[in-house]
Formats: sequence, structure tokens, C-alpha cells
Amino acid sequence: MAYQKITFLFLVVLAPFISWSQNDTIVLKNNDKLVGEIKSMDRGVVTIETDYSDSDFTITWIDIISIKSKQNYLMTLSDGTRINSSMYTKDGDSAVVTLQGHNNELVKIRDIVYINPVKNKFLSRIKASVSLGYNFTKSNNLSQLSVNSNLSYTAYKWGLNGSYNLVRSNQDSVDATSRVDASVGLKYFMKKDWFYSLSGDFLSNDEQKLQLRSTVKSGLGKYIIHSNSMYFGGGFGLAFNNEKFTDINNTNRNSLEAYVGLALDIFDVKDFNLNTNLTFYPSLTESGRYRADYNLNLKYDLPLDFFIKLGLTYNYDSKPVEGASVSDYVFQSTFGWEFN
Repeated sequence: MAYQKITFLFLVVLAPFISWSQNDTIVLKNNDKLVGEIKSMDRGVVTIETDYSDSDFTITWIDIISIKSKQNYLMTLSDGTRINSSMYTKDGDSAVVTLQGHNNELVKIRDIVYINPVKNKFLSRIKASVSLGYNFTKSNNLSQLSVNSNLSYTAYKWGLNGSYNLVRSNQDSVDATSRVDASVGLKYFMKKDWFYSLSGDFLSNDEQKLQLRSTVKSGLGKYIIHSNSMYFGGGFGLAFNNEKFTDINNTNRNSLEAYVGLALDIFDVKDFNLNTNLTFYPSLTESGRYRADYNLNLKYDLPLDFFIKLGLTYNYDSKPVEGASVSDYVFQSTFGWEFN
């Protein structure tokens, strides 16, 4: 009898926690059911934590036909609408959810492209990755180190992102060469998938005799395609460019530029993710000068949040300083880990 009383009291005490950790139910196309806690959904993949598994489940979002959840979420729809709501599926409404905090509007599951529980803490809104690569050739003792890193934070109406990338080469009888680029940016999301962006880009490149190029950009952008398998969009605006070179004259340049850019992100091809972007800068203060920056990254996801990444970066300047190359490119192969 005493044992039964202790067990009963134990269950009473834990009941609120058990119900809290299993307040979400999802049903898949094959009628499999998962009960647990939805942690997030981004780039077409939903993560759910359950009491009966040591690791979280990751499921393709569009494979879900039914959801019942009491949590409130920050959501983004495919048309760019950003809302705060809970969601549930009515009986008979396969692959359609009711947004309880948004006038009980009915929305198809495939039209929801991002969700994040409101109660989640600061760390839950952060995505970060870092990858390293190293090559060594016995001939001339050629060695090359590559570092590739990204960090982002997403809130209801705005998002922050940053990156840092390094390529450094050493070889006998040759001066060491390096290329470092970094960026930090802010996006403020508006209606119909428009957004305002403010960013700073920084580049140091021995090949182009560039000690430091600092570019501050401000403008507008829009997602043209915003789905669970692809983001495609573009932007335009103005950029202020400050440059310090290592040529014989130690040239300094300041210029005002326009910019226009396109970006594509594909992330629903099995374990592969591809993102690429191109930005074109015609100068408004230097006649006949224009620049272009291009990036391409292909990532293959491995177990335990590890990945392999191949990357290509290309820079072009129609009017470099004397003795510098008009263009430079870097190819990187790295192995890394992602925090999400």
C-alpha cells in the first residue's frame, strides 16, 4: 500500500512535466504517429523530441498530414506572412492546419516554411556551423589551411547573420599568402516577402593586393520563391566602399556604388544542400569601374550534425591597382559540425 501511494504521488508530481513534453502530435502520410515536443522547423525539416528516444527525430515537413499542438509558434508562410500562432488539424482536413491565434485561418501544411516555438530560449534561435580543411604537399612543403564559419539568429521580424572565412597557404621560398573575408548583416522582414537589409562585408586578399576592403550596404530585397525546398530572391541598394591596398603607392580608395544581387538556396535534395549568390557593383563615382562577388557552396549532411562542404568564391574588379589581378578565386573542401 505504501508503495502504491508513493507511486501515485510520484506520478502526480511528474504529470505536468509529462504532459508538457508530449503536447504535440503529428501524423505522417504512412499513418505513423509521433507524440512529443516540436522543437523547430526550417528548410523543410521538422525536429521533434520524444520521451521514448535518446535522440530527436527529424522529419520532412511536407510528409505530415496532421498536427495537434498547444504551443505558440513564430511562423513564416510561403507568401512571406509572419505570424504568431498555435496550430491544429481538424478531423478530415488532411494536410491543412487551423491557425488558432490568427483568426482560425486555414493554411496548407506545405505553405508553412518556418516555425519556432515562442517559449524557446535565445540559443534555440541560433544556427551556427564551422568547418576546417587542411592540405599538405611534400613537394616544396606546400600547406594550406581553410576555415569556413557561419552564424545566424532569427527573431519574429528580424534576423542577424555573420560569417568568417580564411584560406592561408605556405610554401618554401615563397611568401605566405592569405585571403580572409567576413560579413555581418541585419534583415528586417516586411509584408509579402520584402525585407530591408543592412550589412558590412570585409575582404583581405593578397592576390589582389588588397589589405582591406570594407563595404557597407543598405537596400531592399524580396524572396521570389519561399518554399520548403527552395529560397530564391534578390536585392538592390547602395554601397559605400573603402579600400586600402598594398601596392607600391599604398593606394587608398573611397567610392559609392550601386548593387544588385541574386541568391538561391536549395535544401530538399536528400542530404545535399546548395546555396549560391551573385552580387554586382557598378561604381557611381569611378567611371567604368564595376565589381562582382560570387559564392557557391555544396554541403552534404552526415550523422550527428557533421557535414562535408565544397565551396567556390570568386571576386572580380574591372579596375584593380597596378600589379594586381583583376580576379581571384578560391576553392575549399572542408569538414565541419553544425549547431542547430
